[in-house]
Amino acid sequence: MERTEVIVAGAGPTGLFLAGELALRGVGVTVLDRLEEPDQNIKAGSVNVASAELLDRRGLLPAAEAAQRRFLASVGTFGPTVEAAKRGGRRFLAAGHFAGFLFDNDLIDQSDPVLAAHRAVSNGLGVPQQEVEQMLAEHCAQLGVDLRRGVDVHGVQTADESVTVETSAGEVTAGWLVAADGGRSVIRKQLGIEFDGTDPEMTGYQAIADFEDASGLRPGWTWTPRGVYAYGPVPGRIFLSRFRQPPEDRDVPVSVEELQEAVRDVTGAPVTITGIRGRATRFTDNARQARHYRHGRVFLAGDAAHVHSPLGGQGLNLGLGDAANLGWKLAATVQGWAPAGLLDTYETERHPVGAGVLDWTRAQVALLRGDERTEQLRKIVGGELLRVPAAMNRIVALSSGILQHYDVSGTADDAAEPVGSIAGDVELTSGTRLADHAHDGRFVLVDRSPDGRFAVSGLDDRLAYVADPAGEPSLLVRPDGVIVWASSGSDDQKLLDAALARWAGAK
Repeated sequence: MERTEVIVAGAGPTGLFLAGELALRGVGVTVLDRLEEPDQNIKAGSVNVASAELLDRRGLLPAAEAAQRRFLASVGTFGPTVEAAKRGGRRFLAAGHFAGFLFDNDLIDQSDPVLAAHRAVSNGLGVPQQEVEQMLAEHCAQLGVDLRRGVDVHGVQTADESVTVETSAGEVTAGWLVAADGGRSVIRKQLGIEFDGTDPEMTGYQAIADFEDASGLRPGWTWTPRGVYAYGPVPGRIFLSRFRQPPEDRDVPVSVEELQEAVRDVTGAPVTITGIRGRATRFTDNARQARHYRHGRVFLAGDAAHVHSPLGGQGLNLGLGDAANLGWKLAATVQGWAPAGLLDTYETERHPVGAGVLDWTRAQVALLRGDERTEQLRKIVGGELLRVPAAMNRIVALSSGILQHYDVSGTADDAAEPVGSIAGDVELTSGTRLADHAHDGRFVLVDRSPDGRFAVSGLDDRLAYVADPAGEPSLLVRPDGVIVWASSGSDDQKLLDAALARWAGAK
């Protein structure tokens, strides 16, 4: 029987990013995936700002920017969002929509300090999910991750100090298991973890299709009495949803005939589809969340922990956030320096975020209905509210993931901002940025005191100390980018010591 330190079930973005986080800190990890090759179904077309910042902190931003350049070259000048991205530079850019209302970069107030702190990744957002997976697979390969494809997971056996996974290639035992094996997670089901939520009301499709004549399809988002559809910006890309139950056998691949019938029904255009490039995706608005993210030595992450409609591409981003949050905490536990209760904070921090995303997608589905009253509501939301820059800023910030906030103080009273928030783009006087010092997955302590008073010794294996004697405040940032201490001039050393003990362990 084989043994490794951590098994990750699932080689999607969540599983791969998590495996990279573990390997980066010297943890032995084996990734198992049932597919012989990466999934080629069309999925999310971009990442949000919080996800791009995760890539940036691991030195992957140049690869993401290259992927965005390839994407923009493939779509030419199709649509206002692409044009805004081409003009981007280091502005805060929004790529996406809320219930089909495209984010308008011309309405974004660039002076907003919340947005201004997260501009460095603006040229690395347009990364399709397949490219994210390829990027992360290459990252894992460089770190020596053992990735095994074509291996089905049949079951799991848990013990006090180990987990054994039964697979089509035999048994593998580890100290810990992370189930990132999708919404129909075999592991979650076998462990009997409740998957609470709401049943689907709509069925959607996403594909890149070959049309005989697509002149009857309007570019961008269009609502109809039968549903909603979006055509472009990639030539031939069609996204649609209608309030109809999915077929009984959801595992059957989407045929040309099924896709064509759905497109004709929603759009009212008598289009003829001659082929589908790659594989089409069928989805619903089934929205569920695991009641618990941990079962002994087993953790749930990504779609295994939560499922929802793909509106806004939040699934990819939510899974990457799970992986970033859990990865360093599990590595610390394996290496023996984790403070007491550290692993429990994965669920307490990420479960509310997941619940919020489920509500975010449910709200969008509600706005897609074709009835007259919903149409009137859309006129108010899209025609009035989202034409106000402050409202656009707020919804863009929410969609971008940069407003996530955790109670990291460990006291009854939450600490003042920026503690608990995502660090964003912190520029240093050396000409580097905070993200440049986070590539190896350690904590980063930015000491901006004139005399280096916050210097720390004895934690070099888990903390990077950066002297930057200018400006305020000094910061302690976790490996997942969350600020857990910021100097304020009152009890600074005491609060820093408490934050180090709570999150980085004893010296």
